[in-house]
Amino acid sequence: MCTTCGCGDETGTRITVPHEHPHDHEHPHDHEHPHDHEHPHDHDHTHEHPHEHPHEHATETVTLEQKVLAKNDLMAERNRGWLAGRGVLALNVMSSPGSGKTTLLERTIADIGGQRRVSVVEGDQETMLDANRIKATGCAVVQVNTGAGCHLEAEMMRDALTALDPEPNSLLFIENVGNLVCPALFDLGEKSRVVVISVTEGTDKPLKYPHMFAAANLVIVNKADLLPYVDFDVDLCTKYARSVNPDLRMITLSATTGQGIAQWYDWIAKQ
Repeated sequence: MCTTCGCGDETGTRITVPHEHPHDHEHPHDHEHPHDHEHPHDHDHTHEHPHEHPHEHATETVTLEQKVLAKNDLMAERNRGWLAGRGVLALNVMSSPGSGKTTLLERTIADIGGQRRVSVVEGDQETMLDANRIKATGCAVVQVNTGAGCHLEAEMMRDALTALDPEPNSLLFIENVGNLVCPALFDLGEKSRVVVISVTEGTDKPLKYPHMFAAANLVIVNKADLLPYVDFDVDLCTKYARSVNPDLRMITLSATTGQGIAQWYDWIAKQ
């Protein structure tokens, strides 16, 4: 359950934001006596009585978020230990929808898959479309559909690892759900985080979504082949990103043409 945006899975089994508080009056006012009598707790059923305490709601919400993230972080550490024990390098790849994550992974698998075993965890709300694209490369892949959820969580990652069973000393890409907000909050047990943006999205993305860029280890500016045709300033975007995270590595490339792709492979090798 995401306490930031209120999303959750469709089964209703995950933690939900506590909208129901002790003053919900569980009896639905179906008193067997008529309502034309005067009783001391007179209320006109608009519930405008002094139970309005937004500070308590805020406290409950913050406490719940802390508990959700603490539970997630504990599972993430277990995932990290499991991956480290096998020598699996896990990279969490995050972006908004349409940035070219899947195309980048397809090309990466084709180019370096012969040197090192690669597997992929695909995260989407619905469909097997991206998983089928990855499978077509010959790479092992597991699809995680989050339903109404807007990000992967460490527990989902644990289940995906169980199903995928990546080989020792292999490379694992986690293609997170397309979203530049909530995935930044949820550690999955990965070694590093990669944020992909495209030149068609706008130069100001790091300023609009600072938490995502603050959590990243690498930012890839994709679709560089379109730079002559769009209004995107790579230098200014880099300045914005490093104002949020001074240690960010920035790589500009085109997953379609291969321009600059060697820098990406060098970065992976150094991980």
